[in-house]
Amino acid sequence: MTENMSPPVGELFRDWRRRRRLSQLDLANEAGVSSRHVSFVETGRTVPSRRMVLHLAEHLGVPLRERNRLLVAAGYAPVYQERPFDGPDMAAARQAVERIVRGHEPYPALAVDRHWNLVLANSAAEVFLHGVDPGLLEPPVNMMRLGLHPRGFASRVINLPEVRAFLLTRLARQVQMTGDARMAALLDELLSYGPGAASPEQVLPEEQVPPGEHEVALPIRIRDGGRELSFFSAITTFGTALDITLAEIAIEAYFPADSATADLLRSREDSRDQKSATKPPVP
Repeated sequence: MTENMSPPVGELFRDWRRRRRLSQLDLANEAGVSSRHVSFVETGRTVPSRRMVLHLAEHLGVPLRERNRLLVAAGYAPVYQERPFDGPDMAAARQAVERIVRGHEPYPALAVDRHWNLVLANSAAEVFLHGVDPGLLEPPVNMMRLGLHPRGFASRVINLPEVRAFLLTRLARQVQMTGDARMAALLDELLSYGPGAASPEQVLPEEQVPPGEHEVALPIRIRDGGRELSFFSAITTFGTALDITLAEIAIEAYFPADSATADLLRSREDSRDQKSATKPPVP
């Protein structure tokens, strides 16, 4: 077998099943097939039909990109397209992402791809960029790197140990769930930043991060001049996406965790609006 050849489809399915920590019987019960059939697929005694490949992949939660790989390994053509996000076929989806991100103002919101590279951000997201090393803002801007790099956003995060543990845990789980090599390399890089650099297996799980007395979600507390701002975030994805690019985009919206943060962001938005209103029209 050459280095560029894909493993047999059975090996790929076995790998995904083990990533999900399922037995053959577990997968069989979830997918409504016999455990013998699952065993035959994994050992290569049975070549699954195109429909069965997609059926098992669905129950294993395999990303669309990797479902194409399973199909090719089984001898079928891929079915999921990967269109450029700025291409004409993605205009409606791109407008939807823009509408969500822009509509979240005066609070920060941004969209990232599967490797946490920035796709789109609103003007309020500038609050995270103050004092960042310009080199970290060279495209593609990686938001995980920007958030945890010593010369990035990390220097302004007041509760950095908790935020770092949360982000590294999230990324470690994504690596486990997707098997993405670039994501694994990013995790290794972020772990090397410290403090307390560790292996992926030593990343603190979220449940070990002690919450504050009145917290309902882990806040991100940052210094902004002489003030402290506090946010929590929500992530939106396209649950019915059939395009690989769209399926891999996540929109992270930040909400003020206290009234002082909300008031400051609203006042900044009002100030921007007033400046825009006083500008002379372009001839």
